[in-house]
Parts: sequence; C-alpha cells; structure tokens
Amino acid sequence: MLKKLLFITVFMLTTLSITAQNINITESDGWLESAFVKWDPINGADHYNVYYSGEGYTNKKIDDQLIRCYSGYQRADILGLKAGTYTISVAAVVSGVEGPLSTTGNITVLPHDRTGFAFANGGNPSAYNLDGTVKSDAVILYITENTKNTIELNVTGANANPCVGLQNILEGFKKGQDNRPLIVRLIGQITDLDYMDKGDIVIENKNNTSQSTTFEGVGNDATADGWGIRIKNANNVEIRNIATMNCDSDEGDNIGLQQDNAYVWVHHNDFFYGGSGGDSDQAKGDGALDSKRSGYVTISYNHFWDSGKSNLLGNGTESPEYLTYHHNWYDHSDSRHPRIRSHSVHVYNNYYDGNSKYGVGATNASSVFVEANYFRNCKYPILTSMQGSDVFDESKNANDYSNMPTFSKEDGGSIKAYNNYIEGARRFVAYGDSCFPNSTVDFDAYVVNSRNETVPSSVTSYKGSNTHNNFDTNGTIMYSYTADSPEDAKNNTMTYAGRMFGGDFTWAFNNATDDTSYDVDSALKAKLTSYTTSLVCIQGDQGPDPEITLNATPADTYVTLNWSVNHYAATSYSIYRNTSTDIASRTKLTDISDASISTYEDSSVTNDTEYFYWVVADAAVESNVASATPSSNPIIPPSGDEEHNYTESGKTSSFYNINGNLSTSKGTVTYHALTLTQCLKIESSTSITFNAPSGGTLTLVFNEDQSGSIKIDGVSYNIVNGIASIDLDAGSHEITKGDTANLYYMNLEYDTLSIDSEQSNTMKLYPNPVTDYLYIKASAQVEKVEIYSIQGVLVQKLESKNLHQLNLSELKTGAYLIKTYSGHLVTDKIILKR
Repeated sequence: MLKKLLFITVFMLTTLSITAQNINITESDGWLESAFVKWDPINGADHYNVYYSGEGYTNKKIDDQLIRCYSGYQRADILGLKAGTYTISVAAVVSGVEGPLSTTGNITVLPHDRTGFAFANGGNPSAYNLDGTVKSDAVILYITENTKNTIELNVTGANANPCVGLQNILEGFKKGQDNRPLIVRLIGQITDLDYMDKGDIVIENKNNTSQSTTFEGVGNDATADGWGIRIKNANNVEIRNIATMNCDSDEGDNIGLQQDNAYVWVHHNDFFYGGSGGDSDQAKGDGALDSKRSGYVTISYNHFWDSGKSNLLGNGTESPEYLTYHHNWYDHSDSRHPRIRSHSVHVYNNYYDGNSKYGVGATNASSVFVEANYFRNCKYPILTSMQGSDVFDESKNANDYSNMPTFSKEDGGSIKAYNNYIEGARRFVAYGDSCFPNSTVDFDAYVVNSRNETVPSSVTSYKGSNTHNNFDTNGTIMYSYTADSPEDAKNNTMTYAGRMFGGDFTWAFNNATDDTSYDVDSALKAKLTSYTTSLVCIQGDQGPDPEITLNATPADTYVTLNWSVNHYAATSYSIYRNTSTDIASRTKLTDISDASISTYEDSSVTNDTEYFYWVVADAAVESNVASATPSSNPIIPPSGDEEHNYTESGKTSSFYNINGNLSTSKGTVTYHALTLTQCLKIESSTSITFNAPSGGTLTLVFNEDQSGSIKIDGVSYNIVNGIASIDLDAGSHEITKGDTANLYYMNLEYDTLSIDSEQSNTMKLYPNPVTDYLYIKASAQVEKVEIYSIQGVLVQKLESKNLHQLNLSELKTGAYLIKTYSGHLVTDKIILKR
C-alpha cells in the first residue's frame, strides 16, 4: 500500500511540470523496412505515444508493444515501412493528457533484398507485401516473456477456440483452413514456452498456398533462447531478425526446414551455439539452419557465429529442388556452407570468414552454382565429394578414398564456379588446371569465364558420374538478380547480415587462433549461456509488478546492502534504516542518483545491534525490508603474502605447520633487506604443511651456493643459486626433503594481476581468483572501491573510512576491474570471480 501511495504522491506533484515537458530524443535511424527512435524517460509519465509520418502517412500511431523501456532510456521500433523517408514523433502521456510532440529529423528506410528462389514464379513467402507494408488482412501477435503462454487467437478450423499460447495458435493454422496472413513478433528474450513440440515452436499450414506466416523479431534484441523453430508441411513462411541460441530441442536445429516446404525465406538472423548433442560433432549444437525436402527457398543475410554445422541441405535421395544462399556471413563457422544433396542451388555473394573445415560441399547428383563469394582463410572453399581436395592426402601426395574424405563418402555432385575471390585456402583445384595432375578427373569445381557459360555434359563427378543440369542458365527456372563483386559482397554482408544493426550481442573473434580451430570457444559459450536481456518493460505488456529485492550482509562494524531491480527502469534510489520495522520513524541514510549502482555500505552502525533497511527507487517502488546485525567478532582475513622468517620466528607460524630441526650454525644468508642467521634443516623427518586459499608463488631461500632439489607434494623442484620458486594452485600442500639443504625463509605470494598502475606493489587484493570475500592489503587506508565489468560497466561502488574486505558473492563468474581509491592514489587491478 505504501508503494502505491508514494507513487500517487509523486505522480500528482510532477504532473504539471511533465505535461509541459518536451521529450529529449537521443537517437533515431532507419533500417530495412523498419526504423527506431530512442529518448530519455520522463519521471511520472504513465506511457508514451509514438507516431510516424512519410510515404503517404501522417502521424500514424504505432502499437503500444513496440514501445519499450531499458535502463536509462526508452525505445520504439516501427515495422512494415516501405522504402522512403520518414520522421518519428514522441509524446509523454500524463493523467490521460498527451504532452507536446518531439520529432526526429528525416530518417531513410531501405528495402529488403528480395532475391532468390523464394520469390520465383511470382511468389511472396511473407505476410508483408512486396513493398514491405503489412498485408491488409494480416493478424499481428506480440510474443513476450509474459504473454508467450497466454496469448489468444480464434483460428478457423482449430480443434478448440480460442487457441491459447503461441504453439496452440500455430497448430490452429496447421489445419490449413485459415487464410489470414499471420505476423508473429517476438520482443526481447523469450525462453522455453510451457507447450512446445519436442522443444521447438513448429510452423505448419498444410501447404496452404493462400496463407503466409512471418516470424520476426522487434528491434535489435529479439532472442529465442533455449528452443528451436521448425517448419514443416508449410508454404509461404518468413523468419527474420531473430537471434537463436542455446537450443536444446529434440531435433537440435536452431531453425529447421524439416519436410515438404515451399517458398520459405530465412534472413537477417543471428545463429549462436546450441546445446551440446550426443554425437562427437555436436559440441556446438546440431544444425544451425538445415533444410530437408524443401524447395524454392532463400537463405540470405544471416550471421553464423562459430557454428559447427551451418547448413545441411537434404537428407537422402530427393527430387531436385531449388534454393538460394546469398549474403550470409559464415563467421568462423566450421563446415556445411552449405553441404548439398540432390538439389539445384545458387550460392552467391556470401562471406566465408575463417572457416576451419570447408565451405561449399556437393554430393549426390546436386547441381551448384558458386558465384562471386569472398573466401578468407576458408580451408577448402569448394569441395566435390570423393574427388579432388576432398580425398587428397598431402602427406602422401596422393588420394586416399578411405581416410581423407572431408565431409562425406557419398557420390559427388557438380559445381560450377565463377568470379569467386579465394584468399588463404589450403587447396583449390579447378577443372583442367595444369598445376594439378589429372585435374579433369580430380577437381573441386568447373570454373567458367562468364556466368552464362554452361558446364559440358562430358564433365562428370568421379564417383557417380553426375553431370551439371545448368539450371542457372535456364530462363524458365532461374530468377533475375545482379551479383555484387566479391569485395562488395563482403562489405554488404558484414553491414547487413544478422539482426538490425548487428544485434545486441557482441563478440570479437581472434583470427590468429579461431580461423583454424573448430573447438567450442568456452568464453563465447559462457557468454551465451549467461545472456540476459537488457529489456526492462514493454508498454501494454501485462507483466508482473515492479519489485526491488534487498539483501543486507553484516560484517565487522558495517553492513553491506545489495539489491536488484526487476520490471522497472529506476533512475535513482534512497536508502533508509531503523532499529525496528517501524516505517514511519525510519531515517534516510543517503540518496543515490546513479541507477547503475546497486550496492551500499553502511558504516555508521554499532556491533551486536539489529538494523532494518529499505531501498526506494524514484520514491515509487520500495524494496522488501532486510535486517542485519554487525558482528563484534571481525572476519579475520588471510594475512596476504604468507612470509616466514626462521631467524625471527623459529617454527612458530599461524599459517605453516612446521616440523623439523632448527640450526644457527649453517651460515648467514642475506635476502632483500634481511639478514638471516637461523634455518630449518631439510632432513628426512622435515615436513612443512599449509593450506593455500588461493593460487600463488612459493619462494624458498636456502644458502646462496645451494643447488639440488626440494619436494612439494612429492614432486621435485630445482634449487638455483639458493632459491626455489614454485607456482602453486589453491589447496593443501607439503614441503619435504629432496636433497639435504638449509631453509632460512619462505613466502607464499598470492596471485594478483594489475594494469595501468605504477603503485601495484603497495596494493594487494587477494585471493585471486575469488569466490566470496576479497581482501585488501594496502600501505594506506582505502576509502572507496569501484567494481567494473570487463566491458567497463560499473556494477558495484563502496565507500567507507577504511575498506579492508569486499563481499563479491553476488557477482557472476568472470573478470572484473577493481578500482581502489587511497588518498590521491588510484589503483586498477583485474580480479577473476569464480
């Protein structure tokens, strides 16, 4: 109740000023038949209205679900725009009254590239018109994480109406009796739905040529997380502007054309790792985008991120069907770009970017035209099964048909190649190339001098004697198109492939290693499995109420507060405290104007006293009450570098358990500024045990002329000029005799990494890696600590009179930059959280 009263109070106090306030538009741009606008939020606005003008429209209002809030900004996307020039206007609505409109400058919207077999024979596989506008009788569904299981629609011919949930609605269209175009728009990160078909969302329409379905993402962050999209027995299907990741469905494909499909267009999607399959070649998932028994398909402008198996085409002997692959970015993906069985396929203007196995592969009577592609460090750009580079053993300088086939032992297909740019390939053999023996039999592709040149019937595959059907020069089959040069194809593909403006997921491959590796990139895999949308709320979405979850952690003389905000875009916080749960008499501790901060340290407390805390965002959304009692028994951190000087301390140590005999008659050793006169004799009975909380370097100091070895955990390590230095992992260890020696001093220095600091020797953070508590050892008091993600985002900020420990238990696993402030000295260090 208090939360609602606070919100109403603030709402009433701010209404007069808000209604007169203009929206501050921060960014806007046009894309392919779509556009977007971003603006600063206004506190107290209950919602926003967004309009667009241009190309025959004046102030046309967009649907509420296209308007979303993110941390610190609002965004709206407009879909279904034909190419042209537009403006977008935004207004805040308060108490039912719309404020003044703020309008962008001119925005240019570009058309989609509708080239390929999906548009052959006058076809249109989309629920949009060919100019990009929505078909007049189309049904539009908005699917969010909140509505995915509750969305309703009456569908002609369905078993029961209304159909509830996305898959039930699609199964209504499966009957093939509803002819309405269907547009399914995904917003944000959508995880597994309550009802799917073996882990997939399945699109079917009983091959109804009068119906069409578009499955698309809104903006740059629509994500199918954990589930696949399967198409079967369907005509006229379009899938676009979606990222698919972590798919663990039974079929295993991110997107799969399973059987008997025609006129399908899959474009501008991001394909990421799926769940690991049971076979050895499924570590990155099964297929990214496979097609079986389907024709008149265009697969274009997709971005394949290190996919293991990108595009399988066909799964057996099939009647010839026609497909086009163009402007796809095979970004360090391994193989199948595509792998083709029994189809006629045009592969043009794709960018092959560091592919560790092969590019295009042809088998089983397929006819393939490979045109104007850019191959950069693709190991084998073009392969015909069981001949040429597919079976050549470089170590033997001969063919090995049993052990060398790269991708198949099936009969070979036929490949015609023209105007491809190949850079850094292991091997490519053109038909008749005099540089290779027997190249009219052992070749990878028949290279022509012009695109209209046909492949003679005398040119056959070595295995199967298959010929090229020259579909690409048959005017009754081939569509009209204009190919880019390979260089322009590379640039256009990198600009437009994948989701809108490249999507919200960033990753930089290392060409030096990733060009040749086909292993799973563990860091990329971890980032995908931990991916979380930055979307906070959707206008018109019936989601849960905003909430703040607060935790209070006691320590010696202070309490650390950590909180998380859900379903709300906060701009500021207020922190309150009391010694009871009495809200009316609580005291405000501080205001925090930076909403990226989600932690606070209260150091003005008394030991053994229970305190109660609240966090309130924007004076409107209140946290739970959290309590903590600071302890009078301080947490004793490890002492940092674990030094032991036998001259000063003998065998007494709180860290090392020392058993053995001391001596003062074995000489004097000078080490750094120390004069060492007493030692521990390393004999058969000598044993030193200890438990290292973190990895580090153990330094042992003996007589200066000492050589031989010392044993750590039973393994011998050399003593060089009286010093032994051993890298140790966290855990229990024991020092025992290797050779007879005299040990004067030892020190375990915990691992710590530092950057950009000239004072790194005065500041130590340990242990590193850290699990829960990170301790600070410094020559001066540390008054403030800031913790940044490795991308530079501030995730925690702590201030106190003398910080000596940090509770990092709530941080995710990864690397963080710790910035410490001690007087005028600022020190940066990298810490690994596990």
